[in-house]
Amino acid sequence: MAGYGAGSFLLDSSVCDSRMAETTMDQLFVGVTPEDVDGSLPQVETRVVLVGDAGRNKELVKAVQAIKSMEVPVVKIEGAPGMESGQKLIRSLVNMDINVPCMKVENVREFAEGENTEFETVYVLTDFGSSEYSHLYRNDSRIVGPQVVLHCAGRDEPLPFSSRPLYSTTMLDLALCFTGFHRKEEVVNLVSLVHHMGGTIRKDFSAKVTYVVARLTHGEKYRLAVCMGTPILTPDWIYKAWERRDEVGFSAGDEEFHSKFKVPPFQNCVLSFHGFPEEDKKNMEERTGLHGGHFLEVGDERCTHLVVEENSVKDLPLLPSKRLYIVKQEWFWGSIQMDGRAGESMYLYEKPGSPVMQKCASLLSLDAPHSHRKKRRLRDALAQLTRETEISPFPPCKRPSGDHPVPAGSLLDISNTPEPGSVPGEHSRPLKSSGGPLKASARWQVSKELYQTERNYVDILTTILQLFKLPLEKDGLVGGPILAQEEIKTIFGSIPDIYDVHKRIKADLEKLLIDWSEENSVGNIILKYSKGLAKAYPQFVNFFEMSKQTIVRCERLKPRFHAFLKINQAKPECGRQTLAELLIRPVQRLPSIVLLLNDIKKHTAEDNPDKVTLERAVESLKEVMTHINEDKRKTEGQKQIFDVVYEVDGCPANLLSSHRSLVHRVDTVALGGKPCDRGDYVTLFLFNDCLEIARRRHRGIGTLRTPLGQARGPAPLKHVTLLPLSQIKRVLDLRETEGCQNAFALLVHLPTEQDHLLFSFQLLAEDAEKAAWLKTLSRQVANTICRADADVLIRCANPDSLQVSTKDMDSTLSRASRAIKKTSRKVTRAFSFTKMPKRVIQRALTTGRSPDGSERKNQISGLHSPSLVHLPSTFEKKYLSYSRSTSHLL
Repeated sequence: MAGYGAGSFLLDSSVCDSRMAETTMDQLFVGVTPEDVDGSLPQVETRVVLVGDAGRNKELVKAVQAIKSMEVPVVKIEGAPGMESGQKLIRSLVNMDINVPCMKVENVREFAEGENTEFETVYVLTDFGSSEYSHLYRNDSRIVGPQVVLHCAGRDEPLPFSSRPLYSTTMLDLALCFTGFHRKEEVVNLVSLVHHMGGTIRKDFSAKVTYVVARLTHGEKYRLAVCMGTPILTPDWIYKAWERRDEVGFSAGDEEFHSKFKVPPFQNCVLSFHGFPEEDKKNMEERTGLHGGHFLEVGDERCTHLVVEENSVKDLPLLPSKRLYIVKQEWFWGSIQMDGRAGESMYLYEKPGSPVMQKCASLLSLDAPHSHRKKRRLRDALAQLTRETEISPFPPCKRPSGDHPVPAGSLLDISNTPEPGSVPGEHSRPLKSSGGPLKASARWQVSKELYQTERNYVDILTTILQLFKLPLEKDGLVGGPILAQEEIKTIFGSIPDIYDVHKRIKADLEKLLIDWSEENSVGNIILKYSKGLAKAYPQFVNFFEMSKQTIVRCERLKPRFHAFLKINQAKPECGRQTLAELLIRPVQRLPSIVLLLNDIKKHTAEDNPDKVTLERAVESLKEVMTHINEDKRKTEGQKQIFDVVYEVDGCPANLLSSHRSLVHRVDTVALGGKPCDRGDYVTLFLFNDCLEIARRRHRGIGTLRTPLGQARGPAPLKHVTLLPLSQIKRVLDLRETEGCQNAFALLVHLPTEQDHLLFSFQLLAEDAEKAAWLKTLSRQVANTICRADADVLIRCANPDSLQVSTKDMDSTLSRASRAIKKTSRKVTRAFSFTKMPKRVIQRALTTGRSPDGSERKNQISGLHSPSLVHLPSTFEKKYLSYSRSTSHLL
């Protein structure tokens, strides 16, 4: 092409690309007109030539006639000749009118040879694989396809300039980068197709790259693209876009289109899984296939990755010597969440030198004690378990003197070991114990328990917010938002408001326990925040079912959310609980506080002002629970409780509560002296917040009659004790030995007792149900004390060290010995010689009157037991009223 003076000249089409305007310094002209260059650029003769089939396409001819201008590249040089310092070179585009009508040619060779070089000519071809295209391409002619013409005509735009043949605008403004290709011919072909569709290619990955085309899921470009959230697509994306090159208005950048060609995170990966439960392993294998990978059994030489459950694996299997990535499960779920293969170096599994799991197995491996040391050994073993139960230490008893220094890490530091999931620094301040009681009263013990559960509850709310809610709301997530804002709001509801209220309650309880006295008011703290509780809780509890349904639906339909949950639920802060299981804690918290407040009130003196305040606090919480929809009451669970009431004679009336539900029941045999005699058949009813212990009734009890005159047999079980789950400090899984089969024990601390008690039982079911029962029990205990990590409550113990044995439980001699002991105890209770002073008994016998002055019957058998008549009658009345309404049950 000819030049037009020293001030400006037209460029050959191979000099620059219209999509990439270049400049020196900071001056840039793009889309200028001839007037913008001081008139130094004369009007150029422009024309459009339709070659072959393009000239016979009436729609295409009409579109070309509608286009009035085209882009022409231009360079302007400012300054004197010789390119002195300060001169600027500007490359830009000028829109020039098309004055010559479109031309149609069949023989492009003859036409191109006689072409006037003063014309800016654009050739329109329908086939970029024809000989005409090859000829024009070798001559650096400007070539476009029919889709470009139709696109410009539809939008009233000028014909675009491109330094390369442009068939369509399918990839206009897209910048691509290639990685993982081994065949150069394949890359050359793909690059040509991208250029034909208006895209650009960059050799190195940068922030300007909009898409990465990859064959493999490793390499520096792939890693950078994953980190920056740049879509990584397969070569099929380019091929399929080329097939649709004639569609006007179609763009290869449409998310609906390119999302079908994403490189799956496990492409070219062969995974094996070690240490996972069978159900979890099957789920991971299915998702491996869904995300482009394959799976084989552990040890197969074709495996590229071994995914390990790091929380349970102690030893690795024998592995092949070839290079194998051994990664934690977070790598697997993280790759799915990011929708790209995560870097293995961040998730490599390292075998611990001394696993914590091995420590638990050897805590109680004591030798069988000699007979004269049994009590001392048992006391030492319980003391060891007692020290382990101090998971969350509290303000202890006041030190009696300064002569005994406090050891490091003692209970005087309330937070020497922060709770999992707690905010850093939240428990780092040591509490002074100067206000602690000289002797731990029952009121102080239960108040301490209230604080303990409150602190654990706040930690769980912190885990929900920091581990789940905040990351989901974070901007700039790799791969885009995991959930919509409406879904996040539905799942978490008013959790932040609940957290704020309970954080303040916890702080006030902490201050109260630091400077403890029996006159301190616990009830005032609850009354102080009753309005905040009434505002925050109903909204969350009423929509809790919707929250659970949203979690289930999103986890099923959104693989990234499923992976997000798997990553976080495997962390220690969650205690291997799901998000739905953590979110149920607010539903259970208010009833749990009511029970603890009632317990504190029971151990509060009548003249203590806090007695009345506690009653008001309980009523305020009941009002909050009343505001919660009646639909949330579980009628079936209430009926199950009434069944227990009828089955257990002497069952406490406070077992009836609207928030309580029956979880499980097991039949056992007592192995110790508490709470039942050794050999007693005991049934354990596990509720969501307490454990009802009842023994099988002895034979010989007659038929009873209800107030309605209906005869019914005696209750088959006799109430022993109703044990709050918060008083269970450890669930002991007793090892299977020749002298101990299918047994377990509970380490219990009652508020009225200084020492811990051991309740031991033998399950009558199979051993397979023992593990499930202990897991269920520990989970309910953890829920009650607001802990996430239920597994730490279970400990394996040596039965010999605890003096627990199942030998000779069914022998004739053993049964006879137990029968004699029970008969002796019955006689003692009947005459009550041990409960009355001798003089009172003698006076009563001589006067024929009872010790309290009332007329006495001669036969003891004439006395009726109020526990057999009055209580069942009371429960029958409650049951009849229950059928009409359950709103009174709180």
